[in-house]
Parts: sequence; structure tokens; C-alpha cells
Amino acid sequence: MHKLQKAAILAAVVLMFPLGGSVAQDNEQHSETYRQLKLFGDVFERVRTDYVEEATDEELIESAIQGMLSHLDPHSSYLNEKSFKDMRVQTRGEFGGLGIEVTMENGYVKVVSPIDDTPAFRAGVEAGDYITHLDGEAVQGLTLAEAVERMRGLVNTDLKVTIRREGVDPFDLVITRDVIKVRSVRSRLEGNVGYVRVTSFNEQSTPGVENAIADIKKELGNKLVGLVLDLRNNPGGLLTEAISISDAFLDQGEIVSTRGRESEDTQRYNARSGDLVDGLPIVVLINGGSASASEIVAGALQDHRRAIILGTKSFGKGSVQTIIPLAGHGAMRLTTARYFTPSGGSIQATGIVPDIEVEQARVEEVSGDPQRSEADLRGALANPGTDGGGEDNRPANSTVPEGEAEENAEPIDYQLSRAIDLLRGLSLFSERATN
Repeated sequence: MHKLQKAAILAAVVLMFPLGGSVAQDNEQHSETYRQLKLFGDVFERVRTDYVEEATDEELIESAIQGMLSHLDPHSSYLNEKSFKDMRVQTRGEFGGLGIEVTMENGYVKVVSPIDDTPAFRAGVEAGDYITHLDGEAVQGLTLAEAVERMRGLVNTDLKVTIRREGVDPFDLVITRDVIKVRSVRSRLEGNVGYVRVTSFNEQSTPGVENAIADIKKELGNKLVGLVLDLRNNPGGLLTEAISISDAFLDQGEIVSTRGRESEDTQRYNARSGDLVDGLPIVVLINGGSASASEIVAGALQDHRRAIILGTKSFGKGSVQTIIPLAGHGAMRLTTARYFTPSGGSIQATGIVPDIEVEQARVEEVSGDPQRSEADLRGALANPGTDGGGEDNRPANSTVPEGEAEENAEPIDYQLSRAIDLLRGLSLFSERATN
């Protein structure tokens, strides 16, 4: 009975490996394939009969497939029916969980980025954090899919996550699971500069960007001097959305190409005429949490000199995953190609290097005596265009009471401030050049 089952399994697996080439090569490959599959069959049979606890054939085969795929690279994996369903829900912009995008690195779950306004974001999870334990159990030994499955659960249930962060001792966070509804696009005005943040690339992203820019133009009209496109901590998403959003700011040229194992697998995606901001300058913000689709957009706009990239180097995920449904058994996520920017550079493991590198910084007002100037000197000459000079020119109550500035100050986004200053400077220079 066992021998028949073993033979059936081997026969089924052989069908998965079509052989090609010359007759001699075919025979040699055929022989080697059968030798390796016999090894698999021997191990399978020994595990199912002698392992300390009984395991079903389905569990063993599924684990073998998962092991084969996850060994290829961090992004290839097997999706059972539930995981496949969850993935399809996620690309539509709504899913359940903590609200973090993760990858596997050195046996630990690494946070690519927390998603804005989610439980993980509010709990203080940061891009680059390593998750070492879930509810006290080590994640080492788990596949990425298994770790993600454990992080998901019923809404309003708690999960204790142990975080390892550079420069601090490991610590625990208790995060309450929730339904994650991703509003992928947010926008606002920063004076005469438009600000659009894209937090992920799902089916709602392109309409969101189009509507946001339409609202900005409606409010500012010809006073709009430029646009900040914020892709920081954006873990990526759908390739089609990355292409569409890049196209929104380009009139022509290649956006991205994907290259597989064979030369005939190469695909190129080109822009069509039309620019949502009519040629106004753009600054794209990126950081170490900007990955995949975010890097495609930043790379395309950088190579075409359509935008200035500001921030820190991006994550460097430049591989293409194809979801291949398996009838009655979920799907497999398989890395099938690499992304290349219009200039031909690969994003994989190198990321997008910003044109202007700006680390995020905390900006504080320096306390102490106010800076003295010529106007503070006793008897200083008056400016002919003003009334009086010297002591009389000093404004009353010019000092801020101690502690008040710090207490009332709001956190300053230094990278965004630099981007806004850059756009205003470009606008001022352009305006003076035309006068």
C-alpha cells in the first residue's frame, strides 16, 4: 500500500518537471531527476511512517512545496486557499491584521513599513524593526507566510510583539488587531505647494492621486508652484498602479521594464501623453521603507528628470512576483522577473539613491537669549525706510517665555520642509529668470 502511494506521488511530481533538449541530455536529466525524486520519496515515506506525531499527506506535501519556494528567495511562497483569498482582499484595499508590511531576513520578520493609521503604526512600530517573538514564541523557524498568519486574527484581539530595534534593547508591544482599511492617498496644501502622500499601491491609488491633484488645482489655480509626492514607508503593491501613477506625470518614454530568465520574457511599459501638473516641478520623498512599486515610480521620474528625489536610499526590492493559481489548492507566489528603471539600472538590492540625501531629523528651537543684531545696539542709525532705530526698534516682548516654545511647538517633518523649500526656491528662480 505504501509503495503504491509512494509511486503515485513520484509520478505526480515528475509531471511538474518537463524535460527538454537533445535525446542524450533528456536521458541524463531524466535519470538525475528520478534520482532526486526518489530521495524525496524516501524522506516523505520515512516521515509519514516514523515521525513522532502523525502528519497527513496533505500537510507534508504542502510543507515540502513551501520549503522549495521559500528557499528560492524571500518573496516566493505557497499560498493556501485562505492566504490566497486574503491576498486578493488586500489588493482591493481592505484586509485584517496589524497593519504592517513585512519580509523575512536572517530568520526574523523584518518590518518594511507600518501602514498609516493602523494599530501597528499607532503602537510605534517603525520601518526596519525586527519582530523576534509573537506572544512569546520565537519566529525563527517559521516561514514568512506562517508568521503573517499568526499576526492575523480576530478583530479586537491582542498580540504581544517583541521588537528588536537598532540602538535599543528588545522590547514588547501589545497591539490590538483591527480591520485594516487602507486609504492609500492623502493630500493637503502646504501654502502654494501641493502635497500628495501615497501609502500603498492598490486598486484605489490612481483614482486617489487624480482626485487629490484635481482638488489641489481647483483650490490654488495658477498659484500652485509645485508638488511633493510622498512615497516614504510605502511598501509597494500592484505593478499596474505604479505604472499608471508614473504615467500621470510623464508625457512619453519608458516607465519600467521587467526581464525574466529568457530574453523573450522582457516587457516594457511606456508613458502616454498627459501630465497632471502640467510640467510643474515635482519632489518625490523616499526612505528605507519605500519598496517595489514605490521604487518604480521614483526611478521613472528620476531617470526622465521629471522629479527631484529627496530623502534616503530606498529598500531595494526589484523583483517581480507572479501569482499562479493552483486549482483547488490556493496559489503560488513565484519570482519571475526583475524590475529595471528606464536607464537600464536594476533596483534589486541597490534601491533608488536620492538626488538630494536628507536624513529625517528632529528640529528644535534653541532656547536662551535672542540673537543680537545691529538694531539692538544703543544709538544705531535708523533705516531711512523705517521709523526710528537702535533701541526703539526692538519689538516689545520679543523673547518667548521659557518652556513655552517647546510646549506649543508641533513636530516638524524635516524632509518635507526641505522639499517645500526646494520647490519654492525653484519657483522663485524661474520667476526671476522670466522677468
